[in-house]
Amino acid sequence: MDAETGPFRAVPAEVRPYLTELVRRTRAVCGPRLTGVVAVGSLALGDYRHGRSDVDVTVVVEGRPPTATLRELADALDHRQLACPAAGLELVVYAADFARVPSGEAGYLLDLNTGSHLPGRAAFDPAGAPSFWYVIDRSVAHQDGIALYGPPAPEVIAAPRPAELYPAIRASVREHDDGEGHLADNRVLNGCRSVVYCRTGRWLAKRDAAGRVAAAEADFRPLVEAAVRSFERPRADALPLPGPQVRAFLTWVRARVDEAAAALDA
Repeated sequence: MDAETGPFRAVPAEVRPYLTELVRRTRAVCGPRLTGVVAVGSLALGDYRHGRSDVDVTVVVEGRPPTATLRELADALDHRQLACPAAGLELVVYAADFARVPSGEAGYLLDLNTGSHLPGRAAFDPAGAPSFWYVIDRSVAHQDGIALYGPPAPEVIAAPRPAELYPAIRASVREHDDGEGHLADNRVLNGCRSVVYCRTGRWLAKRDAAGRVAAAEADFRPLVEAAVRSFERPRADALPLPGPQVRAFLTWVRARVDEAAAALDA
């Protein structure tokens, strides 16, 4: 399929040729096992920032391909073989029978990180891995994923149930509260997105979520607006944000998530 036609028109022009080639290589390696290739993350939510955002992709396959096949796919999509024009590629492969059922597990067959701004990683066993990133990504994929190949995203990726999703959101906030390996602006904006999800039941783009929080929470408005300004810059030029204010904000976010989870249990 041409990069200017079909589902590829729904992704930014800067990454269309790359995603077209990614799908081609994935089809070549996986063959008839391939069920779907779905753009998720900032691509799905309409908040991709070239030079700042990653390209997030979920691949669904029938059965469990041999590890050798998964390694071949990881090699074919490695940044050294297929240069990623974004900050990096985060690609996860799931078995179709796992992806179609709500789950709070990581459950991947392959978790690949590669790119100029990402430490290279290809993992084939989710045992012991934190599951929350994968649970949240599947929730976003079910809501707004862009099917680059195969059926619409909701047909191949189930939405996690609230009992699975809210612990994942809590764990995400704890991860950002720790701060290690995360830009300060991303910590704040992911917090905004978590709060808005808890209030609305929908995932929004980070900047849209930030706008809602800034409008509703005057005490945090300067911090949130500073995080948006920083997010609009390349990663290397991100602005410093005051650590105590970021931690206070994330403590407030965690309380809002706990309130929402408790309301569901009531």
